[in-house]
Amino acid sequence: MQLKNTLMVAALFLAAFTSCKDDKDDEATPTPEEEMQTLSGEVSGTWTSGKTYMVSGDLVVPAGKSLTIEEGVTVVMDTTAKPEFIVLGNLYCTGTAASPIMITVPEGARTEKNKFGALWGGILAAPTCNELVLDNVILEYGGATTTEASASVKQGLYKAESGERLPALWFSNVNGKFVVQNSIVRNFQEDAFYIEGGQSIVANNKFYTTGLTNGEAINYKSGTQADVAFNLIYSPNTNGLKLSNSGDRTPQAYIIAYNNTIVNAGWRRPDIKGGSIWIEKSVHTDLYNNLIANSRFGIKRDTKNPEDSRSTISNTFYYGYTQEGVDQFQSSTEIVAGANDVTTTTAGGNDPKFVSYPLSTAGNNATFSTSWDFHLSADSPALNKGTTDFTRHFANGLVIHGVTYTSPAPATYIGAMGTK
Repeated sequence: MQLKNTLMVAALFLAAFTSCKDDKDDEATPTPEEEMQTLSGEVSGTWTSGKTYMVSGDLVVPAGKSLTIEEGVTVVMDTTAKPEFIVLGNLYCTGTAASPIMITVPEGARTEKNKFGALWGGILAAPTCNELVLDNVILEYGGATTTEASASVKQGLYKAESGERLPALWFSNVNGKFVVQNSIVRNFQEDAFYIEGGQSIVANNKFYTTGLTNGEAINYKSGTQADVAFNLIYSPNTNGLKLSNSGDRTPQAYIIAYNNTIVNAGWRRPDIKGGSIWIEKSVHTDLYNNLIANSRFGIKRDTKNPEDSRSTISNTFYYGYTQEGVDQFQSSTEIVAGANDVTTTTAGGNDPKFVSYPLSTAGNNATFSTSWDFHLSADSPALNKGTTDFTRHFANGLVIHGVTYTSPAPATYIGAMGTK
């Protein structure tokens, strides 16, 4: 691991250090050189619990090696260098609910002006990356636009072109495995996840403030098998889920997405496309128990290149505050009706009765309040309307780095959160 201690920390990074210090009364206050390290280039081994790592240039986990990031680590990206985090080997980020890992920018750059990030690249897992885990991780303020000088462009990664807005996570090994759970992805310029390969579980996460003029929260392509469940997705620019078999990699994309809550999707896209869940190009998808509120459209297909006919869609709950929104989730050749859907034709009908969220919030609002609570009240019509009568890919587990990760069992309610 290319790593050097620094005796002087630039003023740009001072705020990040201050916010991450341990305030225990009985311990000596660590000096900056003890608490913080500055690094770039090849990295592997272990980043130790509770430390802050300042990143001054692109990071590369070499092929055949692994990097483990422990709970409570803060990784601060230089907003001038806008580093990319390239994973040729394996990456294991295992935080806890009480002590998550944060990959961020200096505190002074976390502003309304920079709401859609673009201040560092993203985590780019190359086809040589076999395993990746993000558990209790906060990813924020990334999604920088590539140039001809970008490491990802030079190495032929992601779309390998200048002018591309990087996702928070790109995974591309059709024989690889990854898990993202209990995490937050926010403040990214375009897609949060762009997945072109592998077996995966994406569960119990929050996605918000993503996509300035384009982009989905979770974007799956061919070569993938996934369980996507219990995610809260708020105001993606276009869709919460974009599911496609584009690329024609083997295996065919087969995505099982269930018990997700998608709110305010699609209204910020300048041109009309989708606005909740988009399905296309022979993707095999099973969609169950998803709650779609105040989004621009219902589940929408590409009529010229639709989903695999074996796909199953059922038990979707719809709510629209405006009549325009309600009209655009009614069944048509484009809007896919499912079995046992819970729906309405009246604006304001079918109130899901979230514990704390003003349903009158404008559809194009992208500012998320952590005071909102998308659990269901005891009298919510979304309770007891879900189905558990289906098989998920990884009910018996996906083994990564010796740990068995299991996709969560489906719930009898619709949406990502039941009652408290």
